[in-house]
Amino acid sequence: MSEAEKLYDDEGHEYDAVLVVSFGGPEGPDDVMPFLDNVFRGLRVSDETKAAVAARYARFGGVSPINAETRAFIAALRRELDAKGPALPIYWGNRNWHPYLEDAFERMSRDGVRRAIAYVTSVFSSYSSCRKYRENLYEAAASVPNPPIVDRLRSPFNHPLFIEAVAARVGEALERVPAERRDAVPILFTAHSLPESMARRSPYEAQLDQACRLVGDALEHQRWRLVYQSNNARYGGEPWLGPDISEALVELAKEGYEDVVVMPIGFVCDHLEVVLDLDIEAAEVARAHGLNFVRAATVGTHPAYVSMVRELICERIEPPPKRRALGTLGPAHDFCPSDCCLSGRPGPTPPTLGGPPPLRTESNRAT
Repeated sequence: MSEAEKLYDDEGHEYDAVLVVSFGGPEGPDDVMPFLDNVFRGLRVSDETKAAVAARYARFGGVSPINAETRAFIAALRRELDAKGPALPIYWGNRNWHPYLEDAFERMSRDGVRRAIAYVTSVFSSYSSCRKYRENLYEAAASVPNPPIVDRLRSPFNHPLFIEAVAARVGEALERVPAERRDAVPILFTAHSLPESMARRSPYEAQLDQACRLVGDALEHQRWRLVYQSNNARYGGEPWLGPDISEALVELAKEGYEDVVVMPIGFVCDHLEVVLDLDIEAAEVARAHGLNFVRAATVGTHPAYVSMVRELICERIEPPPKRRALGTLGPAHDFCPSDCCLSGRPGPTPPTLGGPPPLRTESNRAT
């Protein structure tokens, strides 16, 4: 990162629209293979691995819950903005399936949107959940004439309202554990596993650890562990982040626990990975080892989470911004530095949106 790179936006802007950016998912059996072609584009993924992942989707009729969950979140955010302002139209674009980001940019360009604020529905920062989306935003903007300027909201991993929403979901799950065992029950927070080389080039693990600690503080319940899931599409032959949730469940059973609460903190809504990896596969492991398995809901449309997104939008509109954050890491940056969340793969880094703005010099200040 250059010493001169600007990381925070204190100016305040007028926006014409909100752009919700999500991963996307298939909504029928004919969608699965084209969707996976998009997901794995540019990666060294074998046909066997792709077929195995496709089989996982086939168990659910080729439908991932993510698009329906994103629609519900957008409806909740629209109600929040209409009630409390700013009453901005909401556009939706996905990385890997309809409606694509390119379609959203085309609609914004056609509708005369000049500047939009984007919320990427990935709370924790890594190449897959941060920089890759910024590359996608750049590509989508380049695909249409007269694209709007698009700013991106900061990562809210330690925002008080995100922590409140996660704590509320975990608290609901704890209520399903017998009262006499509730204080001792361990919580497994899960997030999507990543190649270790990718994780080392991002604050992903540090942000996750901080968020888990903050939720533990909110609940006054520090019996928790951070584990990982969804490494079934592992590629490249290198190690991925662990421990895997299945290993953690076996370990808890060996330690004599009777119950476990599992909270997918790394996902804001149910993906197929959440439903299959946790509700089916991890739950089967837990039952086989005598554990009472209780899965906490994702934040989804929790009112605190939806209010958080509105607050983040207002941060970028009303100077001076009030960037609320808990813990020791401080608020995440508004502008990603040039070396933010690198992929760990060799080769040049593609252009992105949401990076540091150009430096203002005497020569360009006059233009």
